[in-house]
Amino acid sequence: MQPVSILLNILWILIGGAWMAFGWLVAAVIMAVTIIGLPWARAAFNIAVYTLLPFGSRAVRRDEVTGTSDIGTGPLGVIGNLIWFILAGWWLAIGHVITAILLAVTIIGIPFAWAHLKLAGIALWPIGKVIVPA
Repeated sequence: MQPVSILLNILWILIGGAWMAFGWLVAAVIMAVTIIGLPWARAAFNIAVYTLLPFGSRAVRRDEVTGTSDIGTGPLGVIGNLIWFILAGWWLAIGHVITAILLAVTIIGIPFAWAHLKLAGIALWPIGKVIVPA
């Protein structure tokens, strides 16, 4: 990880990244408790780690990385994302948007607000995403 990414990640954790990563972790634990929710728990846990340290990596569709479609990027992935949206995606997205609005009030917080808006999009549709180095 680059020194700039390390600095940005430290600032990110201090000004809002930690509590949203905790939200993703809570969603992952709730999904894991219900055995049926294990596929969503895995995706939520991966994105919780990404939410904790977003600078220096990015989220992309898994089929763009592997070159082949799989269960998460096909029709079952769409159904899984719709279920996710209903159960947890909307409230995680709202949390990211509210945090982005609060951060955008300051000039220093604008890059962090933009990162939260990107994470809000991922919160709505996480199945089939993979985190890769930037």
